[in-house]
Amino acid sequence: MKFENNREFAAQLDVEDDLAKYRSQFLFPMHGGNEVIYFTGNSLGLQPKSTSDYVSEIMKSWQNRGVDGFFEGDQPWWTYQDQILPPLGRLIGAMPEEVTLMNTLTVNLHLLMVSFYRPQGKRFKILCEEKAFPSDQYMLKSQLRFHGYAPGDALIEVPKQNGAHCWTTQDFIEAIHRHKDEIALILLGGVNYYNGQVLDMEAITREGKKAGCMVGWDLAHAVGNVAMKLHDWEVDFAAWCSYKYLNSGPGAIAGAFIHQRHLSERQIPRFEGWWGNRKETRFLMRPDFEPALSADAWQLSTQPPLLLAPLWASIKLFDEVGLDMLIKKRKRITAYLDFILQNIAAETGRYFEIITPEDRGSQLSVLLHGEGRALFEYLTKQGVLADWREPNVIRLAPVPFYSSFSDMYRFGQLLKQGLKN
Repeated sequence: MKFENNREFAAQLDVEDDLAKYRSQFLFPMHGGNEVIYFTGNSLGLQPKSTSDYVSEIMKSWQNRGVDGFFEGDQPWWTYQDQILPPLGRLIGAMPEEVTLMNTLTVNLHLLMVSFYRPQGKRFKILCEEKAFPSDQYMLKSQLRFHGYAPGDALIEVPKQNGAHCWTTQDFIEAIHRHKDEIALILLGGVNYYNGQVLDMEAITREGKKAGCMVGWDLAHAVGNVAMKLHDWEVDFAAWCSYKYLNSGPGAIAGAFIHQRHLSERQIPRFEGWWGNRKETRFLMRPDFEPALSADAWQLSTQPPLLLAPLWASIKLFDEVGLDMLIKKRKRITAYLDFILQNIAAETGRYFEIITPEDRGSQLSVLLHGEGRALFEYLTKQGVLADWREPNVIRLAPVPFYSSFSDMYRFGQLLKQGLKN
């Protein structure tokens, strides 16, 4: 489509948008009496209006039933997550028994590494991307030290080549081949938080498995954003948070995936807790752990229904719309934002370098050559909620559920005004 940078064209795109009606199902922060232009769904998604009703149901059940809320009512807490797992599995290409909900992202990665980081002999190294999200770096290095290895010796960080802003798939494949006899675990971010690049998870997983490595993925920026087939790709494990594109609220409950082939491994190393025991025998209080025959075996403690409720409210919307529709709009609206940025740059004689490659999700990372934080702060004062990364990158994440094409046009006009100022 040939885009135009004017109000009427953007409005027409909104008219043609099959998902436009879902915008009204989300709550926007307000600025000067108007809804903000929200570009930070890659950090914290907006709240669905239905969320408070789902949370209220839990509160009312607690009020009226007390502890019996675990087993009574329309949504007993004992089985609350069971309704969420099938549609969540569809989002990531997993079978329901391969998915569980527990803890937070980094906690889950630590727990999963107990099972899937098994250094032996000369095969003790971990491969990750250069400058992974800091929490992943801290987690990986602390795991290596726990096992008695120096991170400088045992962590392989795959760099970008020749000053590039992005990796090629070949960068990872070559690193795997080069260190194939030393790597115990490959753990990468499926979508890079900084540049918005979607890695070729299928190809990298395939090469990792050929090399005899365990392969896991941090899907913080991928779940609810890009299409995945974790089961078919034979990924060993994955984990994600649900407060970004899954719109489940600050500190929301996180998820984990364990491939089906590992679920029957009785001797797999794993930290164990009462909630991971089979439901059928959990209340027999036996001294020996009987793992659930699903990813639930990795759960440790009682699930928090107050955190499950916001996720269920959001997952219902995803299941209603379908990921294909969301991806279709995501491609169109990010392409329109890309066009707006290039148009404004040409009009003002500035140079904006979009460092997000074509393999992208709902994010454009823009290198503002010649501009500093003052421009970002100006946009913030005008009601644009975006994200700044030093030294001069602004991350813009138009989310298909609630971002409009008119938002993209309005942002362009505010950007142009900020450059003039």
